[in-house]
Amino acid sequence: MPLIAETHLQYIIEVAVILQIGVMFILNLVPLSLSLVMMMALVLGVGFTVMFGFDAMFLLLPGFSHNEFTHPFGSLALLVIVTALAALPMMKEAGINIKNLRNFIILLLVLITITGGLMHRSFLLLWLLGLLIGFFLISKSFRQQSVFTVKRIALIIVAVVAGFGSLEILSRVLDMTIFSPWLRLMRIEHYALPSINMVIQNATLTGHHLGSCFWGDACQGGSDGYISLPISLIILFGLPFPVFYGVLVSKKDVIDYMLPGIFGVGFDFGYLALFFLLLWCAGLVFLGVRMLYGYRKQRENGDKSYLGREAILLGSLTAFIAQSLVGLFVMNRSINGTALLTFLLLSALILGHVVFIKNK
Repeated sequence: MPLIAETHLQYIIEVAVILQIGVMFILNLVPLSLSLVMMMALVLGVGFTVMFGFDAMFLLLPGFSHNEFTHPFGSLALLVIVTALAALPMMKEAGINIKNLRNFIILLLVLITITGGLMHRSFLLLWLLGLLIGFFLISKSFRQQSVFTVKRIALIIVAVVAGFGSLEILSRVLDMTIFSPWLRLMRIEHYALPSINMVIQNATLTGHHLGSCFWGDACQGGSDGYISLPISLIILFGLPFPVFYGVLVSKKDVIDYMLPGIFGVGFDFGYLALFFLLLWCAGLVFLGVRMLYGYRKQRENGDKSYLGREAILLGSLTAFIAQSLVGLFVMNRSINGTALLTFLLLSALILGHVVFIKNK
């Protein structure tokens, strides 16, 4: 395999390796105290809140274009909020008054929920699912009462129904179909079966049949760019990959957008790549849970030197699980393009905890 990637898949693997090495060094070279981790989480949380807020405002104001930042950065927002929530019980154990801090984090959580939910329903699904996973992992890490009580589950169901119902009402009152969850469901129903049939009929172990792409004779039979890192990164380094710009926008409802990621990966890279991806995701989740158990054991034995790393791992693992589930089994877009770069970063933030250099 050459050092300069020749296909999208090679490029994705090389970037993943570079990110892993870089994150591993950062986690060991930067003194990640609990206070530093909390400060970074709060700063980033405010940043994402402002970013999503302005984007939602531009969606409502005529003459302004929006960017849908929730797709590439939604899981990162989940990372910082869950990290901050995980740091709260650690600070409480240290005798710090966390009441005002908790209220501020909850305010950020509510604002991100509203602004991000206005931008896209897939983000709302990722966000609510991620919060459930995050609260569950936090309760297990600190031996708290389980968050999954009958009353709380009922409240969550009511909140989800109310949230999506409010968006549907808002879309009809403002006559803006972009807010309509029902329209999105109809689009999934309309495109899902033809898309699945196309993938099943044309996917192979290592890619897809020649000519089965929408660009016909230009089809390479694998790594055609349905699943890729951001186009800007490809252009920046002048890499010789197939880049079709508007094609994936105009045809996105067939492969790139509505279809679950398992079908997109299976079509573009083949069933073997899909198998290894699923194995990689499952392995990372298992590894992350084992590392959390180790951190909890150290903390309960009185060793406070890992608190910052534990909070980051809780946030990273939560965001990775949520993005994996939504991207692979609901909507391809949640792990494609810039979102794929975010996905690789989260995986690096989990695997980076395997190596820990102790200061002598």
